[in-house]
Amino acid sequence: MSPNKVVIEAKVKTTMSLWNRAQQLPQDALRQVQNVYNEQFPIEVRHYLAGWIEEKIHQWNEIDPDNPAHSQYAHTIVSQLIQEMENKSLSYVNNEDLFLVRMRLNEAANLFKTRYLNTNPLGLVSIIRNCLNTELNLVQQHEGMLGGVGPGINMIVEPCTEIVQELEVLHRRTRETADELRQLEQEQESFALQYHDCAKINAHLSHIQSQERTPQNRDVEMNLRKRKEVGEQQLAQKVSGLLQRRMALAEKHKGTIDRLNSLQQRILDEELINWKREQQMAGNGRPFNQNKLDQIQEWCEALAEIIWLNRHQIKECERHQTKIPIAPPGGVDMLPTLNSHITRLLSSLVTSTFIIEKQPPQVMKTNTRFTATVRLLVGGKLNVNMTPPQVRVSIISEAQANALLKNDQMNKGEQSGEILNNTGTMEYHQGTRQLSVSFRNMQLRKIKRAEKKGTESVMDEKFSLLFQSQFSVGGGELVFQVWTLSLPVVVIVHGNQEPHAWATVSWDNAFAEQGRIPFTVPEKVPWPQIAEMLDTKFKAATGRGLTEDNLKFLAGKAFRLDSSQVQDFTNMLLSWSQFCKEPLSERNFTFWEWFFAVMKVTREHLRQPWNDGSIMGFVGRRPAEDMLKNSKSGTFLLRFSDSELGGVTIAWMYEDTTKAGDQRDVFMLQPFTSKAFAIRPLADVIADLKYLLYLYPNVPKEQAFGKYYTPMGGEQPTNNGYVKPHLITHVPGWSVAGGSMDSYPNTPQPMYPMHDSNMGDPPSVSSNPSDSVSTLTQMLKESSWHRILADTGGTTIGVISAVGDETDLFASQDEILLDTKMTDNATIEPMDSFLHSLHHVTSNIRADLKATPEHAGYDNLSREAAEH
Repeated sequence: MSPNKVVIEAKVKTTMSLWNRAQQLPQDALRQVQNVYNEQFPIEVRHYLAGWIEEKIHQWNEIDPDNPAHSQYAHTIVSQLIQEMENKSLSYVNNEDLFLVRMRLNEAANLFKTRYLNTNPLGLVSIIRNCLNTELNLVQQHEGMLGGVGPGINMIVEPCTEIVQELEVLHRRTRETADELRQLEQEQESFALQYHDCAKINAHLSHIQSQERTPQNRDVEMNLRKRKEVGEQQLAQKVSGLLQRRMALAEKHKGTIDRLNSLQQRILDEELINWKREQQMAGNGRPFNQNKLDQIQEWCEALAEIIWLNRHQIKECERHQTKIPIAPPGGVDMLPTLNSHITRLLSSLVTSTFIIEKQPPQVMKTNTRFTATVRLLVGGKLNVNMTPPQVRVSIISEAQANALLKNDQMNKGEQSGEILNNTGTMEYHQGTRQLSVSFRNMQLRKIKRAEKKGTESVMDEKFSLLFQSQFSVGGGELVFQVWTLSLPVVVIVHGNQEPHAWATVSWDNAFAEQGRIPFTVPEKVPWPQIAEMLDTKFKAATGRGLTEDNLKFLAGKAFRLDSSQVQDFTNMLLSWSQFCKEPLSERNFTFWEWFFAVMKVTREHLRQPWNDGSIMGFVGRRPAEDMLKNSKSGTFLLRFSDSELGGVTIAWMYEDTTKAGDQRDVFMLQPFTSKAFAIRPLADVIADLKYLLYLYPNVPKEQAFGKYYTPMGGEQPTNNGYVKPHLITHVPGWSVAGGSMDSYPNTPQPMYPMHDSNMGDPPSVSSNPSDSVSTLTQMLKESSWHRILADTGGTTIGVISAVGDETDLFASQDEILLDTKMTDNATIEPMDSFLHSLHHVTSNIRADLKATPEHAGYDNLSREAAEH
């Protein structure tokens, strides 16, 4: 392993982050850490994005800087790093003290874009790995850990550690201010008693002074004056002490509020926003840790408790100040400002934690039931459940969502559709401490669409579900009106609109930017980001993702280029129109429609062989031919059809050894679709075609597909007296001799002449199990032999075949063939007339068979054949 491939991981026994531990190094070691950071990777980026960088520690490790195949992965994580830097810079816009930091982050982001993102992302990954590795080695040496960092050791970095530590600090500060408040109360009570004593002395003194000035009264007066003087001095000291204690307590509350504000921003604007982003990406199939929300709820509940306690303390300070109104120096009273600030924090926390735990479906069909779940993270802690709030759901358009975000309110009754069962009451679940409501039977009855512009379709239009509620806390002291929007929703009325609708949703999920205007997305996106989205979706749907070769093939198809001629698509931008609006070359469907159909047929019918790697899939016709031409006879591969949506074709090499010269050629079966696989699974089709011997490059087909064959047992008559037929895939022109399905001639008799390389692509050979049962139309269009075969326990019955110009009728125990007079120009019109003739002929066959005792058992089968 080369030095720059050292895994940046070590066993961390402390809960502190690596960057915090690095900052505690001695000066000499700290200087070494500072020296590894320079203009290429500024130390400001490491400092202000420490949590995010260490959170991605495993991703840095997975990328090999010396492996060009990892370039796309590196591009993705570098792009994410730049996005985080820009978001962090935006969060400092209103903080003048961090102006220089913001400028530095922006400069670094621009540097990463121009120097690394599209040209050398692996270079930046290598630099970051080196920096982290240096830090870790120095920290280990300082902490007395033996050895350097080696492979196979795991680093446990808890990004939430700093949050937990800060919450502990805030809890401690809150307890301290509570103690100080009690001391302030005691001093205020003591001041009140002292003040009362002074008032009594003054009253007594005034009374004595109003009396006759006798020697006795003069002594009393003198004594009272001394007591008054001492009392006033003590009061002055107590007033000074009260003021200092009040000011110190206010300052400490201000410090707590500042820390609360910073921590709340991190939890809400980073952790919760990241969770929402992950939830959105889960809509595209990315793995999603749903339980992370429980952790965020714990943090938010802790925040709510601390904020509520500090707010109560501040209000108590205001009450005490009202009792003894002592003006502070300068006449500036901090308490109203502190009260306002902490109330805003509470309001922000409550409104931000009203979230959609389970999103409604993003492709929503009218008059179809759907579900959603809404949760208030701080509801239990603030006792909102004491008066359970109701939640109401409505659907709004993109323009209405935009107006809502601008004005923070909706006009009463304004919506874009009608939803049934759209109200629910939040319930508190004691076991999980969650306050939530689940809508289980909502249904969109009507939708009101906006006017379309240009090439826009209804599948481009985005809506959102608006969840609204109102409740009070603190015995009605504070009333909150809360709302939240779902992820964008595309409304369809028919299943054929689903592919385009998913294109709109997938593009939005993958490329929506944080803080965007609803629901704007970029018009063009770099190919590596498109590739990541396609890989994520395909893996989620089928269980296995896409290889570099698969993605290169898809890039060539999406850009309408020959992928063999373009080595690098990294810097190319794919537009929304190319993705799902413009048809592919010489096709009547788009790139997304083709990809969606491939994904669908793989998920529904080919999942297991795809996961085994038995389906090559993403390969063009020409490359498939080139691969097979160098293989031995009987070698085949499976590829997704370029011309038919959701089609899978079998390409195989055949060599005619009975003829002189080069008699090797590649044949391709007419594509199989979901309809065909529903009748006969892929593995059984391959088993039927005996001349398919080896899966490319040289895997016996039994080894690749044998475990998926449908077990065959002796067929017994069912309860209704019928024998269940068994369908077998059969390729015209490659049929058996003498009625035996298990023996094929050395030289096939194809429907088409052997392919000449000068004649263009060879035609596909038709083979489809549905032809055997229900498709007389297709059968009659072709002037060549077609047999429809039904296996009835050893006896094969051919229902109909057509050839040339002759008409014959013959039957035997093994095979009954009906020839009907057809010409190359024969048509299937009128179909009713043909079926009537067919019924008449087969009736005669049935009558002849019934006259023969050994064929009496075929009556039911011939009747069914006639009906077909």
